[in-house]
Amino acid sequence: MGLFHPNYNAPGPGVRKDEPRKKGAARFFEILGRDSGDLFKANLLCTICFVPAVALIFLGILGQAVLVSAAGGILGGILLGPCYAGLHDTILRALRDEPGYWWHTYKKAFRHNWKQSLIPGAILGFLLASQLFMSYFLLLGGQLDVASAVLICMSVLLTAMIFPFLFSQLVLMELSLPQLFRNSLFLALSHAPRSICAALVQIVYWVLILSFLPYTALWVLLFGFALIELITLMIIYPVLDKCFNLEERFRQQQAQRDAENRGE
Repeated sequence: MGLFHPNYNAPGPGVRKDEPRKKGAARFFEILGRDSGDLFKANLLCTICFVPAVALIFLGILGQAVLVSAAGGILGGILLGPCYAGLHDTILRALRDEPGYWWHTYKKAFRHNWKQSLIPGAILGFLLASQLFMSYFLLLGGQLDVASAVLICMSVLLTAMIFPFLFSQLVLMELSLPQLFRNSLFLALSHAPRSICAALVQIVYWVLILSFLPYTALWVLLFGFALIELITLMIIYPVLDKCFNLEERFRQQQAQRDAENRGE
């Protein structure tokens, strides 16, 4: 459902049957135009939940208190996890052209995934806080420690490679946390070109966002999380579809719903 052209006569956004799916930039702008309202709302919830984490992380950095930053990352990640999972669910439904009212599907996904997303959210928050804290003081020191810089860069790269796969699987399948982390690491490494590309896009994006704060704050509030996650998931979606047959499963579910509707 678009932000400025909501459709109240259909059960949700979608495309005509048998219409060829666009690719690349055309596909990106198609989804952005069609689902901008849903992306905005899911993004807003992510931003609201992440504000406490950002405040505590930067208080810790300014006060040179690593424990405050780490605690902020963990607590903020716990708050962010369910909404971040909800954002992934929203985008994955858009990529599948799945119709439906956003709030109905979001609530359903939130109730189903919130417990499972707490620990991944906390771990992601802790990693982000640690990486920001170490990067800040490494740059502030004026003397570049090559070994530390390499470790931080590798940590950031692996985080950006693994977590899009993790949260995507979290909302798509019933897996234990060890299975989620193991599968995500395997997918990221076995499809390294795509996962590295997705990771670099995220890293460059967030470096630019952080570099121009507070001027970028309004953008983060509007589409800061949703836009980059849409691009990231568009890059790795072929991997997810190949490994988990997402499109085939969706077609089967759609056919079953159509059959049930005809039988009523």
